[in-house]
Amino acid sequence: MGYYKRIRDLREDHDLTQRQLAARLRMTQTQYFRYEQGYRDIPSDILIALADLYGTSTDYILGRTNDPRFSGAKGK
Repeated sequence: MGYYKRIRDLREDHDLTQRQLAARLRMTQTQYFRYEQGYRDIPSDILIALADLYGTSTDYILGRTNDPRFSGAKGK
């Protein structure tokens, strides 16, 4: 699964519109739409902001794990 589907699912699970989420990320709805549709790669700063907003890991958003729980920094 591409991350674009996962960020759409997370947004919908949190009852946010694209416009609301884009405003939180300080971008236009069109910019966010392009990430969610897979038209543009998501920049790391936006990826981190989404993970923080949803309380999950960047690995979950990127599809590297199917566990949405944030486990914090490893190796500490």
